Amino acid sequence: MPSDGNPSDTPTPGPSGDDRIEASWFLTPEERGNPDTSIDTRRADERAWTAGNAVTALIHGRTYFERLLERVEAMGPGDLLCFTDWRGDGDERLADGTGQDVAAILIRALRAGADVRGLIWRSHADSASFSEHEHIELARPVNEAGGEILLDERVRRSGSHHQKVVILHRAGSQDDGVAFVGGIDLCHGRRDDERHAGDPQPIPLDRRYGPRPPWHDVQLEIRGPAVGDVMHSFRERWEDPTPLDHRNPVTSRIKRAAREPRRATPLPPPWRDPPPIGPHSVQVLRTYPRKRPPYPFASNGERSIARAYTKALRRARSLVYVEDQYLWSDDVASVLAATLRREPDLRLIAVVPRFPDRDGPFTGPPYRIGRERALDRVFEAGGDRVAVFDLENEECTPIYVHAKVFIVDDVWAMVGSDNLNRRSWTHDSELSCAVIDTRVDEREPADPAGRGERARVFARDLRLRLWREHLGDDLPESVLLDPREGFQEWVSRGRRLDEWHADGRRGPRPPGRVRVHRPDRTSPGVAFWATPLYRLLVDPDGRPGRLRRTKRF
Repeated sequence: MPSDGNPSDTPTPGPSGDDRIEASWFLTPEERGNPDTSIDTRRADERAWTAGNAVTALIHGRTYFERLLERVEAMGPGDLLCFTDWRGDGDERLADGTGQDVAAILIRALRAGADVRGLIWRSHADSASFSEHEHIELARPVNEAGGEILLDERVRRSGSHHQKVVILHRAGSQDDGVAFVGGIDLCHGRRDDERHAGDPQPIPLDRRYGPRPPWHDVQLEIRGPAVGDVMHSFRERWEDPTPLDHRNPVTSRIKRAAREPRRATPLPPPWRDPPPIGPHSVQVLRTYPRKRPPYPFASNGERSIARAYTKALRRARSLVYVEDQYLWSDDVASVLAATLRREPDLRLIAVVPRFPDRDGPFTGPPYRIGRERALDRVFEAGGDRVAVFDLENEECTPIYVHAKVFIVDDVWAMVGSDNLNRRSWTHDSELSCAVIDTRVDEREPADPAGRGERARVFARDLRLRLWREHLGDDLPESVLLDPREGFQEWVSRGRRLDEWHADGRRGPRPPGRVRVHRPDRTSPGVAFWATPLYRLLVDPDGRPGRLRRTKRF
């Protein structure tokens, strides 16, 4: 094993059967590379993942919000609700009707006797296009009602807390814990559905997304032992003794406005992990930067998300499918390019936003330059085995892709808060979950990678659900199942929709929502000033100096 703990491609010797396959894909505790955390050692088996979980992919914010609302409304005396968020809007409605907004629902849970705890990134001022005011307006009424929502600025300089997690625990019932993990914040703009007409409470994006931007996203619902690992990650952050405000007079004013204490009130004692309930093995992965003062649970940072991608890509043989908001890092592109060069039969499909969320003359170039260079590197390595697309709805309005989904060979799937950039892999706090289903999918091709591991139900079903939404539901299942035929159908449908637009949208609209991604190129003059801004502010590096120099994670 490399001395810095980077994952190797050698299967871990030991257990047979599914455990051997899981050990070949998942990180070992040593490969996680963070000796300060007990997430992998708190169980007797000391595995870095849990078996026996039931995982459901909730595609679209409306689907997730309805499920979350159902679970929160059932809470009662002694129950515990914990959440982390990058952005939270207290008035965002989880369902239609009055009294269905986030703050009101949390207050109802408190009045029913539940304990509500939250960690939201403190954020920057609204004048800088961030959400400081909105976070205060969510925290204040909930804290006044007896909850405890903390505005957390314990981040690396120019960093953020980007985790999007909700954990619900029923008092007196060890079996009834649930965790929601993914890319969906409890805020405006996210409550869209398969029609992609946008959230009735939109957030402003680039004007080309329209006044009510369509939004594509994914969240996981997890039941079983992995809920304990998600809760352990929340507990580590909650119990960090570092003051939330660093004795800063400005943030002290914000704390007073949010009615929050200087330090967090202790959580209830840890409970036993929920028992096995389903067929899914789950690995909880995180990013934390190296910062000062250090995180007590990650004094040198943690980069297990980056390491998990690296290990999974070393096993890729047939198809990598990606949905990502920010595929724009040269470090990430280098990992993808190395995989494409090594595997001549590997195909890569990526779905990204058509435009940055803010694409003005000064805000856009630092965002676009990173993706431009990353995609150049990937196309150079993979040529016509690489295809990158964006999406639009039936009204031809671009859909903002906020999902963070990564599927390798229909075996390993990752969904979470991280994006494919250096910021998410090294600098901000992130939490994602990798999933391997113990159930084999018997549909042909049954073993697309040719490794004898066979396709798995969860990864393949998630891919097919997403493909049917994007490509249309008129394609035979056999075409979607086959990596080669499916890849060609993406290319064909993207070109047909492009040609329909080029022809003035005459005649019936071709099926599907996929367009070939063709971003504007950045001129050399603009790249001159945009590149340093990209490296310093847009996609900074949170690794220790030794790892920066080695280009490893």
